[in-house]
Amino acid sequence: MKVCIQRVLSGKVEVLGEIVGEIGQGIVALVGFEKGDLKSYVDKMASKVVNLRIFEDASGKMNLSLKDINGELLVVPNFTLAADCKKGRRPSFQSSEDPTKAEEMFNRFVEKCREEGVTTKTGMFGADMKVYIVNDGPVTFILTNEEL
Repeated sequence: MKVCIQRVLSGKVEVLGEIVGEIGQGIVALVGFEKGDLKSYVDKMASKVVNLRIFEDASGKMNLSLKDINGELLVVPNFTLAADCKKGRRPSFQSSEDPTKAEEMFNRFVEKCREEGVTTKTGMFGADMKVYIVNDGPVTFILTNEEL
């Protein structure tokens, strides 16, 4: 499981010209699943994303979490995070999780974030999405199973 999180002032996802998810200040999380990912990874990652202290406190230090600032979360499915780009010039997606299982894990991730008490919006699984963000900082982190 790989998650790219970006601290944002705002974010939205459009599908066929319609906004399907939109947030104000918070985090946009691009989420991808690989073969062998476990449900326990999903649960721990959801907690990690909403509790990671990446927002500035009054002293300007990254000391506050998404929950601390009552921020919003926009979760966007992104299978390309599982790409292997080591050989050649064309990414391989052989390590990407089966779409049916990946969608189940994506839905579990979203539910776990909501259970943490965070307002959570989503992109649309399997759709051609246009993702718009106003990255704050820029602050961007890549999280993997190894960080759990």
